[in-house]
Parts: sequence; structure tokens; C-alpha cells
Amino acid sequence: MGYRILTLNNISVRGLERLPRDRYEVASQIGEPHAVLLRSADMHSMPIPASVLAVARAGAGTNNIPVAALSRRGVPVFNAPGANANAVKELVLAGLFLAARNICQAWAFARELSGADEAIDAAVEKGKSRYAGFELPGRTLGVIGLGAVGVQVCNSAEALGMKVLGYDPQITVQRAWQLSSSVQQALSLDDLFARADLISVHVPLLPATRGLVNAQRLGLMRPGGVILNFARAPIVVESEVVAALDSGHLHAYICDFPTLALKNHARAITLPHLGASTLEAEDNCAVMAAETLREFLEHGNIRNCVNFPEAVLPRSPGSQRIAIANSNIPNMVGQISTCLASAGLNIAELLNRSLGEFAITLLDAEGPADATLLARLRGIEGVLSARLVQPLD
Repeated sequence: MGYRILTLNNISVRGLERLPRDRYEVASQIGEPHAVLLRSADMHSMPIPASVLAVARAGAGTNNIPVAALSRRGVPVFNAPGANANAVKELVLAGLFLAARNICQAWAFARELSGADEAIDAAVEKGKSRYAGFELPGRTLGVIGLGAVGVQVCNSAEALGMKVLGYDPQITVQRAWQLSSSVQQALSLDDLFARADLISVHVPLLPATRGLVNAQRLGLMRPGGVILNFARAPIVVESEVVAALDSGHLHAYICDFPTLALKNHARAITLPHLGASTLEAEDNCAVMAAETLREFLEHGNIRNCVNFPEAVLPRSPGSQRIAIANSNIPNMVGQISTCLASAGLNIAELLNRSLGEFAITLLDAEGPADATLLARLRGIEGVLSARLVQPLD
């Protein structure tokens, strides 16, 4: 037995190497795949075969994947949080310097100079004052979202001598331990906007974060502020950012999302979605996605999942692993246990974890689990998927 993996993009070789070819068939054209591995391909309009057990993205965001529809089918969607964090952090730091020293505008000015060197020297002396900037030490950077990227941005900005404010009401214990103790907590988004000179956003695109940077909050900033957006374009209200740039209230907007309104604006610097575009980040994301996918397919364990809870259960020797995705409703574990008992199977180990409206149940059964048992499990109201997980070792 082996697994068939459909790839929708070119995936780093380092990641594909984590899927042994004697156990995995990996191709961009493959029938009845057990899983889909992708980067930026849009899955919303493509038919997803019933054979698909999981989808893994070699990146952080999952806006290109129909997560809600897959959740209803009991299909976990995995991502690679933090694998590209250093790459994004470095680009944010570059953005800080681009904004503070007006580097892009000054470079464009220098490229347009003409004539002999004497004429160029004279033009430089006459024009350089237009591009005078400011230094970062002592300035206050506000960081919205303290996940893998946000924490690294905070710590690096502090190392540059900046004062740093952080805001994330859902910060995890793991990230809190990684965050420098000198980073101050903003009490609210409005508090952060009112106190920061420069603001960098690092949150996913959700209904609650769409339009997070808007005219009302920009109005709270001191004149001459800078907004950096290397997360998702709709997190800012573009027209209201442009208005703030036009009025001079904002000194600069640095982002990864060129548009007609921004790409030629004198106070905007737009990059072509370079946040995770390093060889190292592509390798790291692919490795994490492949390893997560393999652990799920071979053991049923779930890590780095956006629609189901983390669920990791060491295998009980001599047992058979059954993985179940179900709605988070009362008496699911009771019904599942009763189903196994009626088949004469003892449960050696069981783990049930929930996240919102969905849950994962992993169990190791002592005795033969067959297709009839799986059919009965799938027949329980609220069970979205159930499978016997066979290790390939």
C-alpha cells in the first residue's frame, strides 16, 4: 500500500524528499489522490476528488483553499506556520529602512540623472535634501499580530534600538515566551495606533481583520506615520490609506501588493509579493507541509491544521489506529465507543480534541477493524470521515 499525492505547484525538492518514493507516488497529474500538496494554486474552482483525505499548503495562508467545504467533508487543511517567518521578518526590516530613508525615491532620482559627472554631482547636491529621512532608534514600532512573524519583527526592531508595542489578544504561551520582555503591550488597536510612529500588521485575513487599517485608526496616528503590510492586501482599506498619503498625514505605505492606485504613488512602495520568496523559506515550508501530511496519512496525527484541532496520540503496540473527524456535538465519543464494543473490539487508547464546531477522535483498537466497522462509524450522525490508518513502515 502507498499514498498518491497530487501537487498543484512546483514544490521544493527538499520537501518532496520527505515523502519516500517507495511509499508515495507524487505527481502533478494523478488519479484518485489521497492528498493535495500546493503553494499558491487556487483550489476554489477545481473539483476535489472524494479520495482526498487531506490538503497541505507549503505556506502560511490558506485563502486559496476551500477550507469550509473541506471541513464539512472531514478533510483537514494543513499549513506551514512560521516556516517562512525569517524571510518575512527580513523584508519587514528592509521596509522600515526603505521608508525611513526614502531609499526608493532617492534611487529613482539618481537613475534619472543625466549629463557628465560634473553635472550629476551638481544635481545631487541640489536635490538630495528632498530625500532626507529619519533614524529608527527611539522611534516606536507597533506590531499587530504576535505570531511567528510578529514576534521576530518585535525582537529585531528592539535590537535596532526601537521602542516596540505589541498587540495580540490571542497570543499563545509559546509566542509569549519567545517575545522580548521589553516589548510593551498595547491595550487595544486604537491605543497602538495612537502611540506608534510605524505600524506593521501580521494577522491572517479574516472578517474581523478585513479593513483593520482604516481612516478612523489612521487619524489616531501622529503625522508622518508609516504603515507596513506584508500580510494580506485587504487588511488595509486602500482608498483610505491613499487619502492619508495624499494629505501627507502618512509618510509612507510599504506593502507586498501592487495595485493601480499604489504602484506609482510617490509615497508608496509596493513589492511583488516577495514576503516568503527566498529559497530557504520555500524549502522550510515544503518540508513542514510534507512532514505534517505524512504524519497524518500514516498515523492520523494532526499538527499545524487550520480547521481541526491538534491531535497527537502515540500508537499502542499491537493495535489498529482509527481516525475519525466529526462534528463537535454531545455523545460522539459514547456512540463511537458503543460501535466498537458491538464489534467486539476493546479500545486501548483514545484521544478526542475539539476546535469550534469540529473535532478529531483518534483511537487504537485491539482486534480486527474491517470495512463493515468503518461503514458503521461513518453512519453515525455527525461523523464526517472515518478511516483505518495503516502505517507504511
